[in-house]
Amino acid sequence: MKINKKYSSFAGALCMMMSFQGLLSSCSDFLSIEPQNDIVLENYWTEEADVNSVLNSCYAQLESEDCMKRMVVWGELRSDNMTNGSGTPNALVQILKENILETNGYTNWQCFYQCINRCNTVLYYAPGVNAIDPNFTDSELRATLAEATTLRALCYFYLIRTFRDVPYITYPSNDDSQEFQVPATPFNEVLDSLIADVESVKDDAVRSYGEKSVENTCRITRWSCYALLADLYLWKGDWQKCINYCDLVIDQKIREYEEEYEENPTTMTTELYGKFPLISESSANSNYAGNTYTEIFGTGNSFESIFELNFLNNQSVSNSTVSSFYGSSGTKTGQVGVPTFLYSDAYAGLNDYFKRTDCRYLENMTEINNKVYISKYVNQSVSFRTSTTTGAAPTVTGNARSSAFANWIVYRLTDVMLMRAEAEVELAGNVEEGAVLSDEQTQHYRNAFACVSAVWKRANNKRTATTDTLVFDDYATSRSAMEDLVLDERQRELMFEGKRWFDLVRLSRREGDNTRMISKVLPKFQENTSAIRIKLSTQDVLYWPYNRDELKQNPYLQQNPAYETDNTEQNF
Repeated sequence: MKINKKYSSFAGALCMMMSFQGLLSSCSDFLSIEPQNDIVLENYWTEEADVNSVLNSCYAQLESEDCMKRMVVWGELRSDNMTNGSGTPNALVQILKENILETNGYTNWQCFYQCINRCNTVLYYAPGVNAIDPNFTDSELRATLAEATTLRALCYFYLIRTFRDVPYITYPSNDDSQEFQVPATPFNEVLDSLIADVESVKDDAVRSYGEKSVENTCRITRWSCYALLADLYLWKGDWQKCINYCDLVIDQKIREYEEEYEENPTTMTTELYGKFPLISESSANSNYAGNTYTEIFGTGNSFESIFELNFLNNQSVSNSTVSSFYGSSGTKTGQVGVPTFLYSDAYAGLNDYFKRTDCRYLENMTEINNKVYISKYVNQSVSFRTSTTTGAAPTVTGNARSSAFANWIVYRLTDVMLMRAEAEVELAGNVEEGAVLSDEQTQHYRNAFACVSAVWKRANNKRTATTDTLVFDDYATSRSAMEDLVLDERQRELMFEGKRWFDLVRLSRREGDNTRMISKVLPKFQENTSAIRIKLSTQDVLYWPYNRDELKQNPYLQQNPAYETDNTEQNF
């Protein structure tokens, strides 16, 4: 693995430190005075503040434009959610065409390894600070190690879902003498290591940083550890452990709802859908919807949030990825667009993905000059009537952000609920079409449906079962129908949040076949569909190629077979 040397030294790492609020600190004087690693190490790592500074830089690195863009591109661009937008750069155009080369800049993983190296640095040096600084207590040390370990696991999780096998390194690069040319570790080995790592620290993570503190959602907590573990176990196929960790998160949100209900029952914007507390689209007496979007994506750090990257308007680091990819108040359009079949004729009741009553297509997308663009994260607030007398689509009032400071959500409650639903369906086991379900299988399906139904009801402003168009019996006798129910709801609920392609990869891995994934992705292509179908047919193509520079630097890396060409040798 190629390590950028300006980040392998402590001087370079410290140069990029930021506070949790995103405040960039200057280090030019520091570099000119003490440029060598041994001098830095002699004077650094002496007190708790030193540990916190480097830990802050781990979060700062995840907020960097390079990491943010890859969260979107790796997690969404190849899926059926995205197509060309306005002024789409060639690197994105080629990915959208499934023409991914080892020279494409988005195959570069360095920004995530920089974050991993910072986490490794904290894990290596923090215990020494605990030994010499009496103010840095044992419990604070354990909480710090839990944060760094979980952030490192999250970075590796992005990498293995994108590249499959990756170099797995758990020690810091402190000087230029260390060797980082190592073979890629297989996907399953890395996954098992991530699970073991987070399991070992989860009970040391902070439960709360204080009532109503934004740090409860923009820093690692015990609940974000649980959410990550649920996701890791979902990919491993350990369905019961995935459910167990989902339940820990859900139960905590229920407790928070009950506490808030006791204090402010008349002013709450959260209500129960089944047993699940979710932010309502509109109050029971209102004819306007959009509140769910405004609280979760506009204001940010909402009741439903578990972990999100925080960008504050009064600080210097913006979320430029949203403004360039999705759009801004000035352009209204972004470099990435939306296939029209996800949006067209929804309000007429003729869309296969969204019911006409579903608020999400109105909140997440907008049509401009006969082309559909992403509005999720772009708008600060959204409002529209829940019904009209003319039968026409309602007018959506979307107040776009005046500046690019949208938080980026990594985990939220409905994501966890739908993970639980997926695990319940798989836990029911194989069910032949038309077969009579056992009581146990029926219960698993009902548990899954309860999660999906709650998410769907909130989005469709359905508060009573009598008006539901989502009916359990329509799906209950078919495993594939139940799987599609969960997968489709994840698409509707988590659209443009960096989840969809990873969901399709997980589906294909589980089935050992890409057929269903292809059936979902292919409709977005307007030409060369036969060639695209053939190209997407192998499991290897689910993952990205290693960057050419990485292959040059690390002779132990072997290119993904799906991207090997006769010219591969000549590139060197």
